Amino acid sequence: MYVEIRNYHYDPAKFEPYRQWAVDEAIPFLKENLDVVGFWLSNGDEPEISGSDPMSPALGPANVTWIINWASREARQEGFQRVFGGEGWRRVWANHPDPDGYRQIEARFMEEV
Repeated sequence: MYVEIRNYHYDPAKFEPYRQWAVDEAIPFLKENLDVVGFWLSNGDEPEISGSDPMSPALGPANVTWIINWASREARQEGFQRVFGGEGWRRVWANHPDPDGYRQIEARFMEEV
């Protein structure tokens, strides 16, 4: 199993319209077209940061996280192009309240052990 973990730092001042768009349009589309494990939106609680060298990220914590299962890296490349290059996503994206609100996007790839 090849897992993609996506973390977004979306502008907190623009978060509520983004949340509504995500709940109403993006999440249903993504779950219909990808093997989405889950999609999480910040509830506003402060993060717990610990460890031997704790740091708060300059942009603050990610306020959107979602995880997708893929069969392989190659399947991810093909699936990403198919889903996000298609007409369905273009229709969803056309209703996005502010595409410039993404301050940082991080995609990490992990394998189940």
